Amino acid sequence: MASDERHWFAAATISVAMLAACCLSAPAQAAAKVQPELLNAVKACDRDSRSLLERLVAIDSGTGDAEGLRAVGQLYAVELKAVGASVKMVAPPPSAPAGDNVVATLSGSGKGRILLIAHMDTVFRRGDVARVKPRWEGDRYFGPGAGDDKSGGVTAICALRALKQVGFRDFARIDVLLNASEETGSLGSRDLIRTMAKDSDLVINLERGVPRDQILHARKGGGTLTMEFTGRAAHSGLEPEKGRNAVLEAARVALALDGLADPNLKTTVSVDVLQGGDKINIIPDHAVLKADVRAFTQAEFDRVNHAAAELAAHPGIDGVTIQSKFVELFPPWERNAQADALVGQSQRLYRELGGTLTATEVGSSADISFAVEGGTPGIDGFGMEGGDAHTDHDHADFNTLTPRAYLLARLLMEAGHDPKAR
Repeated sequence: MASDERHWFAAATISVAMLAACCLSAPAQAAAKVQPELLNAVKACDRDSRSLLERLVAIDSGTGDAEGLRAVGQLYAVELKAVGASVKMVAPPPSAPAGDNVVATLSGSGKGRILLIAHMDTVFRRGDVARVKPRWEGDRYFGPGAGDDKSGGVTAICALRALKQVGFRDFARIDVLLNASEETGSLGSRDLIRTMAKDSDLVINLERGVPRDQILHARKGGGTLTMEFTGRAAHSGLEPEKGRNAVLEAARVALALDGLADPNLKTTVSVDVLQGGDKINIIPDHAVLKADVRAFTQAEFDRVNHAAAELAAHPGIDGVTIQSKFVELFPPWERNAQADALVGQSQRLYRELGGTLTATEVGSSADISFAVEGGTPGIDGFGMEGGDAHTDHDHADFNTLTPRAYLLARLLMEAGHDPKAR
């Protein structure tokens, strides 16, 4: 264990002891008491967890990389079978990116049915692992997908190992779904997520935790707005007046789309692609614009989509036509009473370690949105903390593995015993 982590837990133990002796009523004492056997079991998986993350990150597994995803899935399958799970590979639909999903099931003797979700795919290309060169910097591990989201799967394995070690089986079923296509909208798994979530009492998504000591109670939905512009070609020098410049119209619309963002509601409209023209002496007759749209509510998606359709219906250059299409990749996960109750439950469990847990919302999208669509309660951000997702500095912070895996294990214990309790 790292020095900082030893100091953190020493302080936590002292804090809990002082509270128990001096400040809390009998019921509160019971609620704040750490479970030492479970905590020791979680701590014991630190070394193996570091090794597992190193092996996972060493494999290029970008979305659609069937070979890399198969290798990652096989590593996970070995670990899941070791904790007593049955494991199967589930192929994506024919039109989805290549790469099988991994589904593992542990059966117990209790009531609760819990679904854990993490994803195996990354935003990186084949060869990026060799280029970036994964490495340790203190207790942080850097590499493609280290924090987003291979660390989430590692956190789940640690928690399940600890539960097996202490002999906990007071649950009906714990399912683990390792998604192969999250980074591009879970096209190969969204229906699987929805089906498994409907048959569960609780969904816990294992995207990385937010520093410091934060989990998630809301996420933006994400979608892609594509606008295609058709104009008329002409000689740029001889008779440009006969042309209808599709690129110029696309630039005008790009500026208008930027104005659709709403800082108060935290809605963003980011023009990320603008393409058109391929010769310097021809008025371009074609252009394509793509914008990333993120919003916390469905109403905001509808507003942006309607405004884009209005722009397409009224081009600024006579003779240019515009086609507009919005594709929703992830629906918004709007804050609700179920998530708030799960936050409260998680905060109580985290206090067993002497820590203070808070909840926040983020602009990125994730599988929790599909999981809760059918009404199943869900919570997110339960992986170990990390940062710099989707960059060469993506990393996982191993100082947070023990508290995060302990929190996950305790929530599994309570939900397994009584899935209705909050």
